[in-house]
Amino acid sequence: MAEPAARLGCLGWDFSTQQVKVVAVDSDLNVFYEDSVHFDRDLPEFGTQGGVHVHRDGLMVTSPVLMWVQALDIVLEKMKASGFDFSQILALSGAGQQHGSIYWKVGASRALTSLSPDLPLRQQLEACFSLSASPVWMDSSTTAQCRQLEANTGGAQALSCLTGSRAYERFTGNQIAKIYQQNPEAYSQTERISLVSSFAASLFLGSYSPIDYSDGSGMNLLQIHDKVWSQVCLSACAPHLEEKLGPPAPSCSVVGAISSYYVQRYGFHPGCKVVAFTGDNPASLAGMQLEEGDIAVSLGTSDTLFLWLQEPMPSLEGHIFCNPVDPQHYMALLCFKNGSLMRERIRDESASCSWSEFSKALQTTEMGNGGNLGFYFDVMEITPEISGRHRFNAENCEVSAFPKDVEIRALIEGQFMAKRIHAEGLGYRVMPKTKILATGGASHNRDILQVLADVFGAPVYVTETANSACVGSAYRAFHGLAAGADVPFSEVVKLAPRPRLAATPTPGAAQVYEVLLPKYAKLEQRILSQTREALK
Repeated sequence: MAEPAARLGCLGWDFSTQQVKVVAVDSDLNVFYEDSVHFDRDLPEFGTQGGVHVHRDGLMVTSPVLMWVQALDIVLEKMKASGFDFSQILALSGAGQQHGSIYWKVGASRALTSLSPDLPLRQQLEACFSLSASPVWMDSSTTAQCRQLEANTGGAQALSCLTGSRAYERFTGNQIAKIYQQNPEAYSQTERISLVSSFAASLFLGSYSPIDYSDGSGMNLLQIHDKVWSQVCLSACAPHLEEKLGPPAPSCSVVGAISSYYVQRYGFHPGCKVVAFTGDNPASLAGMQLEEGDIAVSLGTSDTLFLWLQEPMPSLEGHIFCNPVDPQHYMALLCFKNGSLMRERIRDESASCSWSEFSKALQTTEMGNGGNLGFYFDVMEITPEISGRHRFNAENCEVSAFPKDVEIRALIEGQFMAKRIHAEGLGYRVMPKTKILATGGASHNRDILQVLADVFGAPVYVTETANSACVGSAYRAFHGLAAGADVPFSEVVKLAPRPRLAATPTPGAAQVYEVLLPKYAKLEQRILSQTREALK
């Protein structure tokens, strides 16, 4: 979709796992251009599947750095061919898949600062990386480094209190530690380590862009309260790491003006600003226009919760990040593996494969399900680590089956009660002004959303924003232009399309779930203890 006519605006980029996307948003916050390059389809010479290479051990997962560089070349050439007027772009920002890392070779900064407008980026940056393959978020090959980091910082909970998360295999600090231990030569030849987000920003700046606080929170290296690198974590991972990372920067800061390469090759205005790039999840929080006390629920293959937090309580599950649009606040992420596939399975078993039958069961059963509670984990859950199906009647006795309509309500109530309990475990509290924003496949089912509103005691809205990381990046570019932290993000996005109200809590819901939530939490703990016992 292209519109050559000149319109003042900002660009939002997303360097995601499978593609590079861009949107242009005008000063009224309407999207007026979008384009993308899909790695597998448009760059087959790199031989990726789903944008990555899964190595023989099944644990190592990487992406070719030059594939990302070439994708940017292609998108910009497509925009130019469409007649896109780059001179009208006031600022740009972007997002990157979280946790991935790029290793710039000694001398690479010289190549970045002296780019020739006559050649594509790919040709000029070919020899700039000490590792040609970047570890990405799907990599799970660093278990030994995770245990080492936790041991050096006083244990998993101590590390979580410091950095917002216990040690995770995909987190960048553990990936860097593995590279230092297994490939010391490449590590010593590296002058700068970037996240995918700060790497992409560096391409636009023509110099190294700092890692922002929000994406930096996904590394097990940043002290989330002081917003500085943790010396104990740095030394546990690798030597001279602080100088290779550079100082972190506020997520809403302008990191510089666009490189003259883009001015001369594409016609950008020399005053076009680059606002710090961040991770795709923080950028989605901006794209969904979350505010203090709000919660976003993405109901997909796995269900993800985004929380806006004032006073986080880091724990052994979930992640706390610095908030990308308000430096005083935080955001949390919780992932639940048993999402839409579990809902579809119960629909097939208990509602004759019909969503309308499934909805009817939710309409005809009472809130609280007569005290019947269910836990449905056909694959090992991560929040918490439980598998199997567990059903309890009103007397807390485990039973082998429920009537079909009771089964359906037990699944949906159970999924949402788990989300509320685990969100509150990270410091989240429902406030009078709380909104819940629902996205993903199940957000089209009004009866499922009604249960969500009842369990949380807050109104549920649906948002039609596609490409929320991309659009959020364009909004963040406007926010950076408006002086960032000094201007509330909500002020900057007030013209953006608003989410639509889909469900409000049923009268009496608060009283019902006030009783059921503690009961559900206790039963979950009981199952968790039994699971751990069985594994001994």
